Amino acid sequence: MHDEDRILSLPGRMRPRRLRRTPVLRDLVAETRLFPERLVQPHFVLPVERGTEPVEAMPGIARVGLEDLLRQVEEDLALGIRSVLLFGVPAEEDKDPEGRMAADPEGAVPRAVRRLKDRFGDDLLVITDVCLCAYTDHGHCGLPGDHDVDNDATLPRLVEMALCHAAAGADLVAPSDMMDGRVGAIRDALDDAGYETTGILSYAVKYASAYYGPFREAAGSAPGKGDRKGYQMDVRNAREALREACLDEAEGADMLMVKPALAYLDVIRAVREATRLPLAAYNVSGEYSQVKAAAARGFIDEGAVVRENLLAMARAGADVLITYHAREALAHGWI
Repeated sequence: MHDEDRILSLPGRMRPRRLRRTPVLRDLVAETRLFPERLVQPHFVLPVERGTEPVEAMPGIARVGLEDLLRQVEEDLALGIRSVLLFGVPAEEDKDPEGRMAADPEGAVPRAVRRLKDRFGDDLLVITDVCLCAYTDHGHCGLPGDHDVDNDATLPRLVEMALCHAAAGADLVAPSDMMDGRVGAIRDALDDAGYETTGILSYAVKYASAYYGPFREAAGSAPGKGDRKGYQMDVRNAREALREACLDEAEGADMLMVKPALAYLDVIRAVREATRLPLAAYNVSGEYSQVKAAAARGFIDEGAVVRENLLAMARAGADVLITYHAREALAHGWI
């Protein structure tokens, strides 16, 4: 007799509800758990000492100056948030077709990295986004080519940006541009420059998603013309995600990422099963703002939905959760 037949023949003996009876029992047998150490809080950094600019499309999130960033990170550390992901927000007049400000040692991100590491040292893990979109006047993630973004011409610019962040003290650089070969190019350059211990968190599986709208307001990175479907992944594809992940692992990535998260839980699971590298899920701006909008109207219990969403990402296989909810989730005891 098969196990399932034996179980069905003994309905009175098998009662799964016995292990759901009390909170202590449910906690004892919970298969998925959330910990503060798994959370990464993103920040949008302005190239100024002080200043706060709320992001209208992302309630609770703001672009901040360097001193404001330090204060916020210190408060977040007290909550248990030990990892940050930094995005630079340059002034409009500093943008150009090649995004040269992205590799300026005096830009917002390198300055922020130095200040954070000086203040908090190894108590704080600093990850930096490596992409040109916020620094180009056309808003694309690479240099313009004859018909689309020029993949190979973009790689040296990304390498320069990654080296600049590594020199400032970043623990991990995170290329998000989706250019072919960028992980290998960055790994080789970091090693040649003596930054062997600087890790790469690759946006290995990044879809051309409609969920990025609020982020583009926050970072000022919307493309002026066209879209990013020529280099970010087609939302219809899942098997391609495994190809992208395996290529980045082979090129030297230390960690992989799937972005967005909630509409791609199947992809998170598939990538988790295909690699032994740590895997991150990015709970992106559109996912965050939808929850905020529904909660503001009283349609949902915000804390319960945030907890359920984060559990879904972890249950699908994500080791690391990059989420704008991190601060509130811990401050309000949602997880």
